[in-house]
Amino acid sequence: MDLSFLNDQQRAAVRHTEGALLLLAGAGSGKTRVITCRIAYLLKEKRVPAEQIVAATFTNKAAREMKERVVAQVGAGACRGMIISTFHSLGLRLLRDDIGKLGYKSNFSIYGGSDQIRLVRDLLQEVGIKMDAEAVLGRISGAKNRLLPPGAKAPSSEDPVDLAAAGIYPRYQRALKAFNALDFDDILMLTVRLLEEHPPVLRKIRKRFRYLMVDEYQDTNLAQYRLLHLLCAEHGNLCVVGDDDQSIYGWRGAEPENILDFEKDYPGAQIIKLEENYRSSGRILKVANALIRHNAKRREKVLWTSGPEGPPVDYISCEDGEDEARMVVERIHAERFRQKMEYRDFAVLYRTNIQSRAFEEQLRYENIPYVLIGGQQFFDRKEVKDVLAYFKVLVNPLDEVNLLRILNWPRRGIGETSADRLIRASADREVPLWDVLSDPFGIPDLGEKTVQALQQFTGILENYRRRFRQPGFLAETGRRFIKDLGIEDELYRTAEDPARGRRRAENVEEVLNALATYEEREPLPTLAGFLEKVSLLDRDEPVRSSKETKLAKDAVVLMSLHSSKGLEFPCVFLVGMEEDFLPHRKSAGEFFDVDEERRLCYVGITRARRKLIFLNAARRRKFGKLRTREPSRFLGEIPPELLEKGPDGGKSELSPGEQEKTAASFFAGIKALLED
Repeated sequence: MDLSFLNDQQRAAVRHTEGALLLLAGAGSGKTRVITCRIAYLLKEKRVPAEQIVAATFTNKAAREMKERVVAQVGAGACRGMIISTFHSLGLRLLRDDIGKLGYKSNFSIYGGSDQIRLVRDLLQEVGIKMDAEAVLGRISGAKNRLLPPGAKAPSSEDPVDLAAAGIYPRYQRALKAFNALDFDDILMLTVRLLEEHPPVLRKIRKRFRYLMVDEYQDTNLAQYRLLHLLCAEHGNLCVVGDDDQSIYGWRGAEPENILDFEKDYPGAQIIKLEENYRSSGRILKVANALIRHNAKRREKVLWTSGPEGPPVDYISCEDGEDEARMVVERIHAERFRQKMEYRDFAVLYRTNIQSRAFEEQLRYENIPYVLIGGQQFFDRKEVKDVLAYFKVLVNPLDEVNLLRILNWPRRGIGETSADRLIRASADREVPLWDVLSDPFGIPDLGEKTVQALQQFTGILENYRRRFRQPGFLAETGRRFIKDLGIEDELYRTAEDPARGRRRAENVEEVLNALATYEEREPLPTLAGFLEKVSLLDRDEPVRSSKETKLAKDAVVLMSLHSSKGLEFPCVFLVGMEEDFLPHRKSAGEFFDVDEERRLCYVGITRARRKLIFLNAARRRKFGKLRTREPSRFLGEIPPELLEKGPDGGKSELSPGEQEKTAASFFAGIKALLED
């Protein structure tokens, strides 16, 4: 296998196939190329059966890219049986055949964020606690990521959210099991529990999976760490790829210690550093190296490039937030004029999404196209969640959260009072809510019209449950189901205007399109399989308006630093370089982990290929008043000779002649738009 296109360190990593390997891959160092070449090397040179290879990562996008690259090298046939997936997809694979050993049925539902919040909110109301359900759920999620079962979470006596979470967690878990449902954290926690409590299952899995590779290892939490250790404890063939300098998800439970302590967990592990950067200019890398070395607990590495030094890294201090936005737009005009760049070559990166407003306004004012990454996602829209709730109940009638969601949508005359009576009857009879809905006779004060509505409701669901079990015509059955429910009529009837109703109907149509696409791609498509695919979609991968589609447009990109990880742009504006923004200060007045904030800034810097510009404001408006701001401490950690201070917000980057040409170009564009 020809590896001449790799550098020496990359080739060494590809050829190291036996035992533990830690590949410290700096930003832009070609780690995906190394991982995919290593898989191809195992298949072609080592003749390892494809079904013995597992590669785990964190997003479906990354998994798809890896698989496509491997297929391009060895062909689709050689990859048959190989697993390249997210951790959650891998967990579901392991649970699918044996979850019955944990007391769940195989047709379990997977609860997304909105389902979880709704359930926690209901449980809080039951016990009379007034608390933000999302905050409580966050604490429960943190406990699960640390593999703490209900009852094992010790609350802090000073933290009311922690106290509430400790009390609700056992109730929440009992409710999930009663509904035959898992949340995302359960997928990993239950997988670990299955392997630990059932040795025959563990032996079976270990026998099959002989070579494991993990991307972005610095982002693993305790559950993922324990899962990997269980899978490879015997053979030790674990290759992990990551960069502790890019660990920015501590708030999600990621533990950078997993990568820092790798040799302790796997004595004798080989360590290879990838420090040659193929993305950024020399000056940008010098700034990145200078900043990140201020983190004390890290693995030493220094990014370098054989490419050009590139233009200077600029630092512009502006008068206020609006001035900062104007300066960004002016620099976009200047760079486009001088470098013949497109709008898509520019990215504005900020710490929090609320910072986007001033830039959106200024870009609109200048008629510059832009895309905002991080808005409402497709599967977060109400009508989409409602349709999926119907599908979930068809697969799992015990799913009471989604059953209650659709009970009176479209409206069928089953109001809140009737719903409360049905829920009480379910509790009194100690039977699932679905059984009560199917036999509503004898429930006190339940009117005849309500009983008829329930009969029609359960009747159509039972009818289509049988239809969906029949092979073939999955999407067509879905279309008939939606039509028979009268969902489109409901969307138009309840919309504020016809245009809004049409958009909502189009969203429902897009769900059906997704179902049709799934049916075409899968050899044995089922409604349960479709719901599993949807549940595992990354948050940045909606069916429409996907991140990839947005980035394909010729438009300036506005996005948070967290969203920017894994991307790159010719020119990056890193804005809001001020204390309280970066590093960010929580509303309670305590700092987040400053080291993680520094890593976040480092990630932003290393998104830039050719040009990097830092900006901040001397004053910003808060509660209607201008307040003085302090420059970020991170700017002070970069040697002054590495930064070229630009003009203040009142001066132009263009010469008078260039300003005249740019203005002429701008007004010509406006004229063309008006004439179009």
